Amino acid sequence: CQLDFAYNGKAGIEKALDTVPDLIVSDVMMPIMDGFEVLAKLKEDERTSHIPIILLTAKADVQSRLAGLRRGADAYLSKPFNREELLVTVDNLLRLRLKLQKHYSKLLSEAPAAVARPASSDPENLFLQKIRSLVEENLSDSNFEIVHLERALAMSRSQIYRKVKALTGKSPSAFIRSIRLHRGRHLLLTSDLSISEIAYDVGYAALNSFSDAFLEEFGERPMKFRDDASGQ
Repeated sequence: CQLDFAYNGKAGIEKALDTVPDLIVSDVMMPIMDGFEVLAKLKEDERTSHIPIILLTAKADVQSRLAGLRRGADAYLSKPFNREELLVTVDNLLRLRLKLQKHYSKLLSEAPAAVARPASSDPENLFLQKIRSLVEENLSDSNFEIVHLERALAMSRSQIYRKVKALTGKSPSAFIRSIRLHRGRHLLLTSDLSISEIAYDVGYAALNSFSDAFLEEFGERPMKFRDDASGQ
């Protein structure tokens, strides 16, 4: 566990954009920029909108708590806070992040047409859909990788890595590979293309590489998967 500190709101935003932490605990009363402003800036920025934020304040009234929650705070604790309460809150938010990873992973199993017409207004779901759309548009390009996402998303490599890892539990490279393989799985079910043609269409120049990756992702090789599906 690594802890970073910032001693005013402006420095906190700069550090959050630089390191993209797993969680932020922020005081409301800070110099230069208060906690509400920090919260708004980070939740509005695609690079940091996914980060859980806990606000700490000496104001214990209901209206102050509601103001923080309405601005997007994930939790709100009054000072002086109980140490155990803070630790439990942190643990709960990190556990919730793991549950959300399972939720967002369902994006991969959606048919390509569903991605083209996103129904969700959840910014994190839309972010992952944006990545999937970019990969889908370049599926046959075996060289398409994170460097292309950097340009398209206007984010640094480390920012993309931290955000994708937080949302999916996968590195960007692994997430791109999963998108390719799920598309290949879809084609195995819905097309008459040969497995070699499908492998090429989803960015694999060598059939063996596609077959090995498919086995690792789904637990069986593409030939067996297609045979089992056609026999049902």
